[in-house]
Amino acid sequence: MGLICFSHLRWNFVYQRPQHLISRFVQSYRVFFIEEAVNSEFEDDYTMALSKEDVWIIIPRIKDLHHSENIISRQRKILNQLFKIEEITNYIFWYYTPMSLSISDHFQPRLTIYDCMDELSAFKFADPLLKSLEKQLFKKAEIVFTGGYSLYQAKKHQHPNVHLFASSIDKEHFSKARLPLDEELDQVNIPHPRLGFLVL
Repeated sequence: MGLICFSHLRWNFVYQRPQHLISRFVQSYRVFFIEEAVNSEFEDDYTMALSKEDVWIIIPRIKDLHHSENIISRQRKILNQLFKIEEITNYIFWYYTPMSLSISDHFQPRLTIYDCMDELSAFKFADPLLKSLEKQLFKKAEIVFTGGYSLYQAKKHQHPNVHLFASSIDKEHFSKARLPLDEELDQVNIPHPRLGFLVL
C-alpha cells in the first residue's frame, strides 16, 4: 500500500506538521511526498530521493515553468509516469494543499484525506483557485483534519467528517532537555539552584 502526500511545503525547508506525521507512516506504507513543481532547463521530468526518514521525496521539474502553457496537463503526465514506474496501484492520497487536486483528480485512491493546517486562501498572493479547489477536495475527501481550533470552527460545516487534529510537540525531541548536561567550567563552583538571565 502506498501513501501519496501532496504538499505546498518542501520536505527539507522546516521540519513541522507534515514531516512529523508523514514520516511516521513509513512503518505501514511506502510513502511518496510530492512537492510543488520547480523550473527546469531540460525536458519535463521529476527527481526522486529517499529522505533519512525513508520517505520518497518527489519534485516535478517543468521546462520553462513560468513561461509555458499546459502546466497542469504536463504535471499530470509526470504523476502518471511516477505511478507507472513505481508500480503504485493501491494507494491513499493525503493533501496539504487543494491546489494539487488539479494535477491528481484523475486517480482513484482508496482513501482521500485533507489535512488543513492553514487557511491558505488568506495568505498574501494566494491563488484565486484555492477556494474552489478546496470545495472540490471536500467532495472527494473521506476525512478532513484541521490543525487548530479556529480552522475546525471554519471547516466543520463544510464536510460531514471534520476533526480537530491540533498540532502538538515532539515529545521525544523535547524530553532531551530533562537529561543532565555537562556543566560549563565557569559555573562548576556555583551552588544550586541557579537563576540566570540573558542580556542582548
